[in-house]
Amino acid sequence: MRARVAVFVLCMSLTAVGTRASENERRFVELDVFQLEFASDPQISPDGSQIVYVRNDMSIVKDRKMSNLWIINVDGTEHRKLITEEGRQSSPRWSPDGRKVAYVAGTEAGAQIFLRWMDTGQTARLGQLPETPRSLSWSPNGKWIAFSMLVKEDEPKLVKPPAKPDGADWAKAPRVITRVRHEADGVGYLEPGYNHLFILPAEAGTPKQVTTGSFHHRDAPAWTPDGKSLIFSANRNPNWEYEFRNSEIYSVSLDDGSIQALTDRNGPDHSPTVSPDGKQIAYLSYEDRVQTYQVTQLHVMNRDGSNKRVVTASLDRTVSDPVWDNKGKGIYVVYTDRGNTKIGYASLQGSVRVLAGDLGGTSLGRPYGGGSFSVSSDGVIAYTHGRPERPADVAISQKNKEDVRLITKLNEDLLGDRDLGKVEEIWYESSYDQRQIQGWIVTPPGFDPDRKYPLILEIHGGPISNYGDRFSAEVQLYAAAGYVVLYTNPRGSTSYGEEFGNLLYHNYPGQDYDDLISGVDAVIARGYIYEKNLFVTGGSAGGIMTAWIVGKTQRFRAAVVAKPVMNWYSKVLVADNYYSYHNYRYPGQPWENPEIYMKYSPISLVGNVSTPTMVMVGTADLRTPLSEAKQLYHALKLRKIETALVQIPGASHNIVARPSQLIAKVAHVLAWFEKYRRQDEFSSKE
Repeated sequence: MRARVAVFVLCMSLTAVGTRASENERRFVELDVFQLEFASDPQISPDGSQIVYVRNDMSIVKDRKMSNLWIINVDGTEHRKLITEEGRQSSPRWSPDGRKVAYVAGTEAGAQIFLRWMDTGQTARLGQLPETPRSLSWSPNGKWIAFSMLVKEDEPKLVKPPAKPDGADWAKAPRVITRVRHEADGVGYLEPGYNHLFILPAEAGTPKQVTTGSFHHRDAPAWTPDGKSLIFSANRNPNWEYEFRNSEIYSVSLDDGSIQALTDRNGPDHSPTVSPDGKQIAYLSYEDRVQTYQVTQLHVMNRDGSNKRVVTASLDRTVSDPVWDNKGKGIYVVYTDRGNTKIGYASLQGSVRVLAGDLGGTSLGRPYGGGSFSVSSDGVIAYTHGRPERPADVAISQKNKEDVRLITKLNEDLLGDRDLGKVEEIWYESSYDQRQIQGWIVTPPGFDPDRKYPLILEIHGGPISNYGDRFSAEVQLYAAAGYVVLYTNPRGSTSYGEEFGNLLYHNYPGQDYDDLISGVDAVIARGYIYEKNLFVTGGSAGGIMTAWIVGKTQRFRAAVVAKPVMNWYSKVLVADNYYSYHNYRYPGQPWENPEIYMKYSPISLVGNVSTPTMVMVGTADLRTPLSEAKQLYHALKLRKIETALVQIPGASHNIVARPSQLIAKVAHVLAWFEKYRRQDEFSSKE
């Protein structure tokens, strides 16, 4: 629910954004970020009559995203808050009979599982859980709820300290780490222990641990129709810490805890879902061929693990989120094609039919993918629908019908009163090999093609990811400040097939540079860009490419390199995911192929940089650590190139996790660009 505040003073320099937006009160401005809302995790009732979803808004007081459960009829009526309490509510799941909704909510004792009876509106906490529950799943008879939860273990000790005198204030004991994965960006230090599957009585009680062993069991379990077993994905191989991409599908008996492996291939087997008759299991998998990008395909096997076959072999797109239809004839899946995410229906014979597009709208900062869906017993689909002009709303579609209906308009009161930048799809040829590259041009409100505008090239992260025709608060703020923005999907981006995505294998950065520069040239060819006012920015892999670009060309007036990797030597041994790069990104470890690792490190080009370059990073970033950004900043300072280091206090790799951080990021980017922007573009006839 959107908070309305009469007076609020934001104590920061907003520079160019606020100045230019004041010229037109209908432009999207920085404080509008606090007013944005979006839907996520829509769960349709078994009978297809109602949808419970998570309504996310931004607290201007707490400076955080807040999430509350709302409910709405499928015809758009009776739209109301489901849970009276305000807080961080998530993971709504209908009971099989549609009479109850289980969900997770934060309490003083930590996140707990709650149950709401839909006929009376009563709620109750189920049990007292010591850690946060995840991946809720109802048993077919509605008597149990399965979930995953961390079971802590003691930290290893190498020494026994002497007894501390009474009242002494000693320093904390040293922390001994012996695990491969011991920290995670956005979380920090990972407490020792293993995630296990539990079942909890739906009438409340004590949770029962189902899995055992020194292995993690994090993925959502699937119940067999008889309620006697859980089907789940995990990596229970002896060498699991180092075989980090491998996992299998298992079955665990709820009677005696016995576990049976149903798959045994070298690669990730995950996301199992059981057919209504219990005879087949659909799951996602690929054979790991050790390359940068591999398409995940939908597989089906018999309940005992026999007769494995690929269902989506002809699609050449990664699929996710498999859900059986109620007759067991086919499987609903999600996949992204050319920057637009679809809900598809895969028959067991291998055909895939599109049921709905525009799934997403849950990534507010930049135009990444995301979103989710659910299906009722009679085939009504509830999903998050997003477009460039709106974040995610709840939409309805059906398997055998082509119509799509939006049943919420969460941002109409705000964005319906704003003139947003227009988003236009563009295709162009790469100068390297004439491949067709897809991108999007965003023009400022009031755009006049007969005038000249500054251009921002905004580069996505990943690099194995994609942008698309989706809402982006950051891009809209750049457009509101008077810039044309170009964002593209250069080679290595997903949603164009395995061959295209794998072009970066042992070759990153590579010809993706040519793809990006060709996109700039394609926009310039349209005649409304002032070539002396070109700017470039990007975060993570986009930061890598920005640093690479200014090391190879002087065409840009200024650059902002956000959370980059500058040195692959240091990055791959200090990042939280340090174990995952060798061979998949570059051949061998850094000490085995030092020339290759340095060849693709942007720090190798820093001697060529003359472009004024700002460097931005979160101080708690464990994915591209602060030391990476400092390498670029320090090198540029030593070379006396105009630069600045902007540190976002306490921010992880997601430096815009809080609304004020998104505002601050955009404000600093625009301030840097305005500092070097020539002001004669509108009179230029070049």
